[in-house]
Amino acid sequence: MITPVRLPANQPPRFYRGGASIAALRGTSTVEFGPEDWVASCTTLYGESEAGLSALPDGRRLRDAVRAEPEHWLGAGHGDEPELLVKLLDAGQRLPVHCHPSDAFALAHLGSRRGKTEAWVVVGTSGPHPTVHIGFQEDQDPATVADWVRRQDSAAMLGGLNAITVQPGDTVFVPAGVPHAIGAGVFIVELQQPTDLSVLLEWQGFMDSADAGHLDLGYPAALECVDYSAWDAGTLVRKPEEDAAVVDLFESRADPFFRAQRISRAAEFEPGYAVLVVLAGSGGLSFDGGTLALGKGDTVVVPYGSGRTRIDGDLVAVRCLPPGVSDA
Repeated sequence: MITPVRLPANQPPRFYRGGASIAALRGTSTVEFGPEDWVASCTTLYGESEAGLSALPDGRRLRDAVRAEPEHWLGAGHGDEPELLVKLLDAGQRLPVHCHPSDAFALAHLGSRRGKTEAWVVVGTSGPHPTVHIGFQEDQDPATVADWVRRQDSAAMLGGLNAITVQPGDTVFVPAGVPHAIGAGVFIVELQQPTDLSVLLEWQGFMDSADAGHLDLGYPAALECVDYSAWDAGTLVRKPEEDAAVVDLFESRADPFFRAQRISRAAEFEPGYAVLVVLAGSGGLSFDGGTLALGKGDTVVVPYGSGRTRIDGDLVAVRCLPPGVSDA
């Protein structure tokens, strides 16, 4: 049997500011340029061999432990790596306009079988107008967007996107290719495919040069991954209002990539790999052979080998699942 494991913060340095909300949630000190906590990560930063990987309390990398006993961690038929990366992301400043490759683009151009579809669970906001920018309001001509990128016309890029004010509880689904930017003061739990592949349409003021923004493809090729079509913001942002012990946070279109549930009362679950992020309160996670105390700010990886699990107590948590994992 492999028991659930409470994980420490894992904040690789990033190019933008943030992290105060992560520190407040976890009860730790703020890390300069630590706006992302990569939870239960078997994924490295783009171009790195180790940075980004989560460590277990015994000193092993989670990735190595999963590869050594994949069926115990993931269950039969799920390979030897979780098809999921979970992050806490606290935007201390607006992120640049960017997008992520699809699976097909990543395979054809980057030698990766995964692109990066992602989704956000808004768990905190600050400031008068916490905003996310996502999807073009109107169909765009690729040549026009390429010109914006060449001139680094931030106003045109942001002006072309849907600007949406968000609040805690909102969820946002971000298909691969859709341009987006998270505004300052937005704190999210992010679920994504396990890659670090981003094309920065906007790099000036964030990166030292354009070379950091196109995945070593050059912008003419990299911009082929952009979704230039118009998006209705209402199809991407959801405001779940159901009051139940377990609430599914995303619609079925996310199922091929990941799933998430909000847990607010006692609930039981079938065996399956999961990542828990405790947002408030305290309680316990019972599993075959024991119980792990849970409190605000805890992040826990639950292996398949833990068997059936039960969450009890006065707490609120997000339960993150890769595709194809059974749940209650």
